[in-house]
Amino acid sequence: MNFDKLSTTAQQAAQDVKLEKFVKNPFKSIIVRAVETVWACEEALRIIKEYEVPEKSYIDITPKAGIGYGCSEAPRGILYHRYRLDSRGIIQDAKIVPPTSQNQKIIESDLLHFVNKNIGLSNDKLTWQCEQAVRNYDPCISCSCHFLKLHIDRE
Repeated sequence: MNFDKLSTTAQQAAQDVKLEKFVKNPFKSIIVRAVETVWACEEALRIIKEYEVPEKSYIDITPKAGIGYGCSEAPRGILYHRYRLDSRGIIQDAKIVPPTSQNQKIIESDLLHFVNKNIGLSNDKLTWQCEQAVRNYDPCISCSCHFLKLHIDRE
């Protein structure tokens, strides 16, 4: 998060919750997203206030074959897209790479380190805290609900 680009209100919110300039603790990711939400709301209001109605609400295009790439920022991370169109502009192939799949390796690495550090906890508590660690990455709903079956061999 670039504090310098935050609105005054978002900067104040970050200060109020004692948010460090660089946050490496995934358990604080919800706090970072909350501050970003304050900024996003203010930015949305600014865009609405400055909006000018265009002459036309669309752009005329002539379809042609090609491949297009793009990405968009979301609270969970970057969402990558690639589309292949035919000469009529019909999508022939699409590849979408959501943040959950991009975060999978670091989620697994964080879990490994977290479990090794907290192996003394009861199975129930360790399972619950591992679930919280995964949810800090805000994975898609199917990946975040009742997904973890933790089996510990303590011998």
